Amino acid sequence: MQPVLIAFAAVLLAYLLGSVSFAIVVSRLMRLPDPRSYGSKNPGATNVLRTGKRLAAALTLAGDAGKGWLAVWLAGLYTADAMVGAIAGLAAFIGHLYPVYYRFQGGKGVATAAGVLFGLNLWLGAGTLVTFAVIAAFFRYVSLASIIAAAFAAFYSAWLFGLQPVTWVVAAMSVLLVWRHRENIRRLVAGTESKLGAKQATPPDPSAAGR
Repeated sequence: MQPVLIAFAAVLLAYLLGSVSFAIVVSRLMRLPDPRSYGSKNPGATNVLRTGKRLAAALTLAGDAGKGWLAVWLAGLYTADAMVGAIAGLAAFIGHLYPVYYRFQGGKGVATAAGVLFGLNLWLGAGTLVTFAVIAAFFRYVSLASIIAAAFAAFYSAWLFGLQPVTWVVAAMSVLLVWRHRENIRRLVAGTESKLGAKQATPPDPSAAGR
């Protein structure tokens, strides 16, 4: 198979892999409400945590991050091209945001982006994760931590790689992630954003389980 076709297949498969929503899959397997039916209605680990099931949230986080890492790793394995790996990571991230399996209505991509960053470079992923953890610990806003970490990810990438194509891929992910948090930004400005650990005013509807 020609290298161009291999690269195209790697990127396409990365998108399809990224389109798998572990929030939805885990919730169905554990007979929990559909994460799109309660809370922020975002199919992600933070919203799954609102059910009180920490294991479900942890599995969602691991799955969504793992698919981002796996997309980069597989692309690198079969193409031996770092740029193809970066594009495959971006494709997996876009798949999470706009999944073909769920009518192109996906999550915000924080965990998947983290997995991609670790796949690209261990220090890039670690630096971004530490930034996220520090902001989340001090301000207790997951959305704010995600936005700031996304901005720093582009900075760290430029620091590590310079203005190489991989940096532009990371910057594109950062912009998309911030865009997906635009409603959170409005709530942060208005002072109505939910803090980490805050109780949900309206509990999940059990009848939504398995949808």
